[in-house]
Amino acid sequence: MLVDPDGHRDRDRTVAAGARATLAGHTSHDQDEAMAEDLSELARRHLWMHFSRLGAYDAENPVPIIVRGEGCYVVDASGKRYLDALSGLFTVQLGHGRPELIEAAHEQAETLEYFPIWSYAHPPAIHLAARLAELAPGDLNRVFFTTGGSEAVESAWKLVRQYFRAVGQGQRHKVIARQVAYHGSTLGALAVTGVSSARTPFEPLTPGAVHVMNTNRYRHPLGGDEHAFMLAATDAIEDAIRFEGPETVAAVFLEPVQNGGGCFVPPAGYFERVREICDRHGVLLVSDEVICAFGRIGTMFGCERFDYQPDLVTCAKGLTSGYSPLGAVLCRDFLAEPFLSGDQSFAHGLTFGGHPVSCAVALANIDVFRRDGVLEHVRAQEAGFRERLEGLRDIAVVGDVRGAGYFFGVEVVPDQATNEPFRGAERDELLAVLPARLAAAGLISRVDARGEVVIQVAPPLVAGPDELDQLEARLRSVLVETGTAFGR
Repeated sequence: MLVDPDGHRDRDRTVAAGARATLAGHTSHDQDEAMAEDLSELARRHLWMHFSRLGAYDAENPVPIIVRGEGCYVVDASGKRYLDALSGLFTVQLGHGRPELIEAAHEQAETLEYFPIWSYAHPPAIHLAARLAELAPGDLNRVFFTTGGSEAVESAWKLVRQYFRAVGQGQRHKVIARQVAYHGSTLGALAVTGVSSARTPFEPLTPGAVHVMNTNRYRHPLGGDEHAFMLAATDAIEDAIRFEGPETVAAVFLEPVQNGGGCFVPPAGYFERVREICDRHGVLLVSDEVICAFGRIGTMFGCERFDYQPDLVTCAKGLTSGYSPLGAVLCRDFLAEPFLSGDQSFAHGLTFGGHPVSCAVALANIDVFRRDGVLEHVRAQEAGFRERLEGLRDIAVVGDVRGAGYFFGVEVVPDQATNEPFRGAERDELLAVLPARLAAAGLISRVDARGEVVIQVAPPLVAGPDELDQLEARLRSVLVETGTAFGR
């Protein structure tokens, strides 16, 4: 064992024991505050947080630490309670602390805690694949399990490339995606991603991804004419296919509602025309529903909301409501045909893809959706949710409100009259203070600056009028404070 001259191991054990007491609720407020400081110190020393500036944290700026979840709320290490208006990360559809999902994980772990689905199968993966095939539209009857959304997108691109090679069209390897769209962090999924800041540190990326305009109508010269805008956005896809050479293009990757840039909703007729374009050129349509599936926009699958039939669906997040990691690629029957005979196999797999505990949790999650009418609840509450957010337009810094279901973005601008975005030093200042203001208001949401500055809100799908009222009130206070600080 290595010598630890600073005694870090003993201290870390002491802090860990205190953290367990905090989680169990066996501490006083003063003890919570002290433990929060200790946990923050441990995090700064050991934990490499995702998409985080590690240098942003110090003794004066501690790492925020969430220790407990309760319905639509979470509690931090110092005892402060927050409305989780982002469902963790667009994930916790049924809210925190659902006993049905916890019990499902417990029961499965007692029976079979782990076994791979490499040349073997187990009941949870079999039953979940069958359930998803039953729920998905059309003949999306084949399910390839992954561990999350990035791996689902990566797997989908690999699958379409191998499929076309198997059917004698191996030159088809390219994909078309949209600008500012985020599709994942693995190198293949990152190539599909249209966010420059996410791509640049890791270039050169997997070759073959081309990006076209997205469906952000705000400020677009055709934004006021929905049909003309739809034609422009879909023409861009067909133009890219033609420019690249249709015989080289394998797939188009699109989210039903685009996350990156802040909840871009497609214009009427968009997906119908994209489907026609793909069919005309022999290109596959991939619906990336890592966020939009499992009720986030009011339907079990996002493609159902906009009435289109994809060839593949990628999903994760809400599949288990975040209670255990799991993702999937749903494929139409014809995509499996080359692999059903002879010695062909899809040369891809993941150790934890289709994990039995995760599959059991997903089955329980879907059962609760049906039993509690979660999809119906989202559809019933959507208009009221939208109305609350649209009401924020009376605040000087609110420029646009857009989204669907329980997935909305509020774009923050310096001047409603011109709709010009924040730029330069003002933008930097806004991005520095806005997350802190939201946290101070007890609201967990997301400040998305991959395009312009947008506050995204996506509460658990079980949130009702009381939670939506609180969300609006807290967001309003932050936006009013922000407007005042910038002299608006």
